[in-house]
Amino acid sequence: MGRHRSELAVRDAYSIVTFGWIAASGFGSLPFLLSGAIPSFTDAFFETMSGFTTTGASILSDVERLPEGLLYWRALTQWIGGLGIILLSVAILPLLGVGGMQLLKAEVPGVTAERVTPRISQTARMLWMVYVILTLLETALLTGAGMPLFDAVCHTLTTVSTGGFSIKNASIAHYQSPSIELIIIAFMFLSGVSFALHYRALRGDLKGYAHDGELRLYVMMIIGVSLLVFVGIPALSSSDLGWRIRTGLFQVVSIMTTTGFVTADYGLWLPAVQLILLLMMFNGACAGSTAGGIKLVRVVVLLKNGLNQMKSLLHPKAVIPVRHNGRAVGQEVIVDVLAFLVFYITIFSLGTILLSATGLDIVSSAGSVAATIGNIGPGLGSTGGFNNYGHVPEIGKWLLTFCMLTGRLEFFTVLVLLTPSFWRR
Repeated sequence: MGRHRSELAVRDAYSIVTFGWIAASGFGSLPFLLSGAIPSFTDAFFETMSGFTTTGASILSDVERLPEGLLYWRALTQWIGGLGIILLSVAILPLLGVGGMQLLKAEVPGVTAERVTPRISQTARMLWMVYVILTLLETALLTGAGMPLFDAVCHTLTTVSTGGFSIKNASIAHYQSPSIELIIIAFMFLSGVSFALHYRALRGDLKGYAHDGELRLYVMMIIGVSLLVFVGIPALSSSDLGWRIRTGLFQVVSIMTTTGFVTADYGLWLPAVQLILLLMMFNGACAGSTAGGIKLVRVVVLLKNGLNQMKSLLHPKAVIPVRHNGRAVGQEVIVDVLAFLVFYITIFSLGTILLSATGLDIVSSAGSVAATIGNIGPGLGSTGGFNNYGHVPEIGKWLLTFCMLTGRLEFFTVLVLLTPSFWRR
């Protein structure tokens, strides 16, 4: 007998990741169907895929009518999906004699799947350790701030996963508590940072935060965009200064980390502010976090590559490598980033056209596709703020479900299955 192959092939990895997510969403929709809470399979599958992909888009107009068991399951789907259903099994597969590196490459968000530790199973366990620590800490703080324990658990599960499902119709605005909002802002921010940096910090390496270029851009963008949004709120609100600062910061962090919690109906804000928020839906947070979107490391690489191209016009013979965190970025990575951006823009454009063909207005269509492809949840127009996706035509819901899946698995993992060459031996 030949030697047993212990490492999954690339095709196997992509198939397991994609079909694993679809199967999990199918089985995960059963509690909604069997209980009668969501009688339509399309709606139940949409809600569950939104959970496992940590999107947070909901078809429910009155979430508070659900029993606590379903509310907890709804939140748990996002917590499980946060670091990855497949990543859970990465720690187990090696025990069965099956390597998991190909799965990690297909699953972990970002330009590269960085190994925090030499053994892939240990990497998975360490990342989950960070995840659990953040979960326990936020639950304790929210409970201490006055949120009921059940509410605190559910909102924590959907914060650290940057999912955004709430058990209240008004989302976080229901509590009218500055302390609760500040705690959630902090943990949305932390969940948008690379978990590899968190793990190193737990081991005493705090310098990683200061030396990471992507994290610096992340902080600067949150501060800069929050100031711009703050300017747009006073024209429509007579609330006090503290409320405007907190609300602007909350909404920017929520959208940039692709969480999707809301404390105000930003659909009533100035059109310029809504446009800024729409642009933030594309960026996302840091690679290696639970956030969706393009990821800021790609933005960094694209900006530096663009600057180098301009420098090469002045110095045609100079060899100017793109560097990130002190290391040269290979040309193949730059090509991958550019290809990813092309796919992102193409699917967003086609999705917007197709969704608008179902009868939705162009603002709602563009906002819905941007929100689902970036795994954010609330969009713009009729699907933004405190609204939901229940009114979207059935074919539109399946289109947005596809956007959730491709966005969560970063396009290539799903789209490669649609190519004829994938299925040829």
